[in-house]
Amino acid sequence: MALENSVIAARPDSLSLPVEEKGDAEGEEVEASAEAGAFDLSEEPGPVVASADPAQPPPPLAKVRKSFQNKLLEREAKANEPRKKTQGTEKERGRFGWGRTRRKRQRYVEKNGRCNVSHGNMRETYRYLTDIFTTLVDLNWRCSLFVFVMAYAVTWLFFGAIWYLIAYCRGDLDHLGDETWTPCVNNVNGFISAFLFSIETETTIGYGHRVITDQCPVGTMLLLLQAILGSMVNAFMVGCMFVKISQPNKRAETLVFSKHAVISLRDDKLCLMFRVGDLRSSHIVGANMRAKLIKSKQTQEGEFIPLDQTDISVGFETGDDRLFLVSPLVISHEIDLHSPFWDMSQSQLGKEDFEIVVILEGMVEATGMTCQARSSYLAEEVMWGHRFSPMMLLAEGFFDIDYGAFHHTFEVDTPPCSARELSLAAARLDAHLYWSISSRLDEEPTLANQAAEPPDSGSADGRGGEPIFIVGEMTDIQEQTGLGELNGCVATDQSESEA
Repeated sequence: MALENSVIAARPDSLSLPVEEKGDAEGEEVEASAEAGAFDLSEEPGPVVASADPAQPPPPLAKVRKSFQNKLLEREAKANEPRKKTQGTEKERGRFGWGRTRRKRQRYVEKNGRCNVSHGNMRETYRYLTDIFTTLVDLNWRCSLFVFVMAYAVTWLFFGAIWYLIAYCRGDLDHLGDETWTPCVNNVNGFISAFLFSIETETTIGYGHRVITDQCPVGTMLLLLQAILGSMVNAFMVGCMFVKISQPNKRAETLVFSKHAVISLRDDKLCLMFRVGDLRSSHIVGANMRAKLIKSKQTQEGEFIPLDQTDISVGFETGDDRLFLVSPLVISHEIDLHSPFWDMSQSQLGKEDFEIVVILEGMVEATGMTCQARSSYLAEEVMWGHRFSPMMLLAEGFFDIDYGAFHHTFEVDTPPCSARELSLAAARLDAHLYWSISSRLDEEPTLANQAAEPPDSGSADGRGGEPIFIVGEMTDIQEQTGLGELNGCVATDQSESEA
């Protein structure tokens, strides 16, 4: 009976989470986070409680589904926005389809000509001391100046200490005021005065206040030794500094290369081209250009050769590699059968991983020393279908060079195929022209002979033996021959016999 009088709560139609009433600011944050599609996994979900309030009717199921679908569509649209932006960047797909940026190739030679190679784990360092002159010349300026100063300071201090030791051992320091005593060196009363006398002796200044006397044979021998060693130190250090100052490395700073190399047609042949110029009025005598392709490869036996060097011909056979570098020149490499770029097309160029090193050598006109300038081009620095802009203008009495257009290029019509495919296409065209012309030449004597033959008396028709020309349809054999000529192929013996 108690159960009949008790009120049983109705089963709720839906389950809902308890939501606390918060301010407007917090409500806006919740809506913003919901629109952004971000879920906070750090918060623990609260307990599920069945709401038994029948006064609040549950929302219709269609509206709930519609709002949920709208939110999903908004989240997908916003999630796809950054993907659309990253499609413009060059990315490769990894092993599992994840996007990854392409690793930039490490340069073997920098654009300024510095070789990006570091020598390590060299145990035979004594070899540097055997060629101490070159070692000192190769040092940077800070170390060179330090060695230069220390070489003179050490020799002055060393001989100054020996002069002071001679004066101390002879007792000259004990007879400073005695006029009857003849010292080894006059007016040497301490280490500072002995050090000054060493500087005056080695630098051959000779002020006359401190002089050596004839009563000291040891001092005379020391004076000769210091003069000889001082001359050797002067010659060695001054020679190092002179060679370091007169090095033609800075002369290479005024030899410039174009920022990009280009590939385009020259005389119906694909050519790789780059530009080189000299900014000084004093010229490079006997300028010579070389180019190398730096690319790792694997031999047929499975040997891996990192950074293999391959020659790129820039006119060695014809003498075009010897330059008269008075004005900027465009150096051209014809991509032929012996070129390493023979099978490379425009689409394959973006996938290749190589480096082109260009080297310009010559003699400096002012000093007569050999100078070398270097630069390099990566695969992404080679522009397909471009050509260098002209930069020479004819002025009154001279040619004006506009170096503002030195690095400028413009697009030209260039086939995207490789040089091999371009050569095959040209060969097919030449073969088609050759066989079409030769077939026409063979037909002309035949027609002439038929016209010259006498008429046959036993002919069936009354027209005698006049030549008959068929105008209109073409036989099957002629069609096959014509198609073979168009395709650039040779007719077989069977087709000739049938004809």
